[in-house]
Amino acid sequence: MQSQNKQNAMKVNELGRKLKAAGCWFVKHGKRHDIWFSPITNKHFPIPRHGAKEVPNGTLSTIENESGVKL
Repeated sequence: MQSQNKQNAMKVNELGRKLKAAGCWFVKHGKRHDIWFSPITNKHFPIPRHGAKEVPNGTLSTIENESGVKL
């Protein structure tokens, strides 16, 4: 039986595409994270820079809250 967490998994590349489609944009590179801006919430927020790896659900939830984008 597959857990629900696996069904909601998203790779960093896919996350970036969804954020761009929602109007968010890349601001700058940090040491381990990229900084993005959301015009929806008017906030800057970090995105992990791990390309092909999946983003943990807790991190996705935080990004949803900070960006205002439903992922």
